Amino acid sequence: MEQFEIIEKLGEGAYSEVYKVLRITDNIVYALKKCKFKIESLNKKEIMNSLNEVRILASIDHKNVISYKEAFYDKESLSLCIIMEYANDKDLYQ
Repeated sequence: MEQFEIIEKLGEGAYSEVYKVLRITDNIVYALKKCKFKIESLNKKEIMNSLNEVRILASIDHKNVISYKEAFYDKESLSLCIIMEYANDKDLYQ
């Protein structure tokens, strides 16, 4: 998380929060999805489901789908973080 600066919170769901962030190294804006659960509290099936979500996002390459950039484990919050393309107008339709 030290390479990202949180600009604003975009939304929240049952399992994650999404933030608009700026990557400090290249000044590019991204969306950061931070999972609310702590990895070590998950059972094996839940861990596999989380990893499968990352794999599926990474495998999709289409102009109408928000693109995956990277994922990492945040040691401070003990959470899975997924960095994705930021849609300037809030969604792909706009």
